[in-house]
Amino acid sequence: MFVCSCFGITEQQVRAHADSGACTPRQIASACKAGTDCGGCVRRIQALLGRGACPRRELAESGDPAVLAAGPPAVPGIPAAVPGNAAGPAGGAAQRPAPAVLPGRPVPGVSPAAAEAA
Repeated sequence: MFVCSCFGITEQQVRAHADSGACTPRQIASACKAGTDCGGCVRRIQALLGRGACPRRELAESGDPAVLAAGPPAVPGIPAAVPGNAAGPAGGAAQRPAPAVLPGRPVPGVSPAAAEAA
C-alpha cells in the first residue's frame, strides 16, 4: 500500500528504511523524499515508525560525530533521494508553481518596506 502518493513510496519501503536505521519522519524523508511534498503522509510515516527503541537515535543523541555526519542509511534495492530531483513516480512530476503576486497586494513573508524596495 502506498504511504506517499506524491513520490510513490510504499509501506514496505518505509519499513525497509526504518529497519536500516531511519528512526524519524525526517530521516525517512532524507532517504526517499516521502513527506517532503504535500506532507499528507507524515502522520502515516510516524505511525509506521512507532515509538520503539532506535539504536541510531540513541547514538546520535550521544553526540557521536560519525553517526551525525553519516546521514540516513542506504537501503539495498531502493534508490536514495537525489537533491534537486523532483521527478516523482511518473518520471517528471511538475513542481508546484510559485504563488501569484498581484500589484498592490501584500506578499506573504515579506515586509511592506522590503516589497516597495524591490
